[in-house]
Amino acid sequence: MPELPEVETTVRGLEPVLAGQRLTLVETRRGDLRRPFPVDLRQRLTGATVTTLGRRAKYGLIDTDRGDTMIFHLGMSGRWRVDPAELLPHDHLLLETANGRRVALNDPRRFGSVDLLATADVADWPAFRALGPEPLGPDFTADYLLEALSGRKASIKLMLLDQRIVAGLGNIYVCEALFMARISPKRAAGRISLPRLERLVEAIRAVLLSAIEAGGSSLRDYARPDGELGYFSKQFAVYGREGKPCACGGTVQRYTEGGRSTFWCPKCQR
Repeated sequence: MPELPEVETTVRGLEPVLAGQRLTLVETRRGDLRRPFPVDLRQRLTGATVTTLGRRAKYGLIDTDRGDTMIFHLGMSGRWRVDPAELLPHDHLLLETANGRRVALNDPRRFGSVDLLATADVADWPAFRALGPEPLGPDFTADYLLEALSGRKASIKLMLLDQRIVAGLGNIYVCEALFMARISPKRAAGRISLPRLERLVEAIRAVLLSAIEAGGSSLRDYARPDGELGYFSKQFAVYGREGKPCACGGTVQRYTEGGRSTFWCPKCQR
């Protein structure tokens, strides 16, 4: 599933194509993805000018001058294709601009979604209302984590995946950040000291920023809007490296928790 860096990369790839442009065509090429497309999507967006693009957690946001925001989620396999030479069977939403550019939302598995809200209501949308702070934002601090995790017996790995604690973090980058911070993913979240949480916050930001710079990770079907594959996967220190040597001299191991694989080095992560 595309995680925060992939969504951020997607938004940055769409911005030079859509920002400031008037939408002349909005075409849904099937009735639904994970859920139906908004029935008035075409009516409300055709003729509107895209003002800004942004991201909240793992969702992309496209704002217009009509006071509407289209919110998209890429699901398991979704991606936007910029200026496709031809439309493919799984291009389910097509946007065209007055200057002749077009983007197509391609989603073979149809686990993604598209919603349309009044921009003023976005913050109170149920999917956003309970989200924690953005990991790259100013509210995500070690002091915040210390309070949010106080008394929690669940593992730090599971707590970082809880979107109510921090928005947008996924399995890959949590594994990598915990390794960078030298914290065991099995450690009880409420028993991590403030200095170690400071190290963890720095690691989370560093891993996410490196992944964004690298264009995300090439896992399964993900590709950037320009069609290029992200290459952060070549920088993985532990994820997907079970049985391989760690830089500390230990061996990367894997275990399953919460239905997801966790990769870590028991020698240097405590």
